[in-house]
Amino acid sequence: MSTEDLRYPIGKHKKPEHISHKDITGFIRIIEQLPLKMREAVNGLHTDQLNTPYREDGWTIRQVVHHVADSHMNAYIRFKLALTEENPSIKPYNENLWAELPEAKFGTLEISLKLLEALHARWEIVLTSMNENQWTRTYVHPEKQITSRLDEVLALYAWHSEHHLAHITNLRRRMKW
Repeated sequence: MSTEDLRYPIGKHKKPEHISHKDITGFIRIIEQLPLKMREAVNGLHTDQLNTPYREDGWTIRQVVHHVADSHMNAYIRFKLALTEENPSIKPYNENLWAELPEAKFGTLEISLKLLEALHARWEIVLTSMNENQWTRTYVHPEKQITSRLDEVLALYAWHSEHHLAHITNLRRRMKW
């Protein structure tokens, strides 16, 4: 497998040109299912396995799980900001530095798995209660100077969910765990 295939096991994210109601429903379903799928993906792994990078110079399985919780917390907050403010500027963060903090490198997975369950339950309530006009609400990423619509952000985080889940499941398959 190439480094690119290991890094992007489901391919790089491509912003959809058009997002239908059916697409939104499918993306919400991915968000809803991620906590259980993440728990299943790491089930039975021991410490050495959790501390194995999914690729050379990549994060460990442990860091991936903690990263998903960190990233999705930020996404949830960004959704709420966009729903309650006019085109707010969001707070960026350095995901690589966050992944190097002790709780991400050494912390128990159960904390982030429980966090994902609670967070995604709340996020799903927000997502399923949004009306058609709310999907066009936006926020601005101040470092990238990009304005993002919430339907596009949902597509990104559905991809993000499957992307990091594949890092774990593909490593398990390659290592025959």
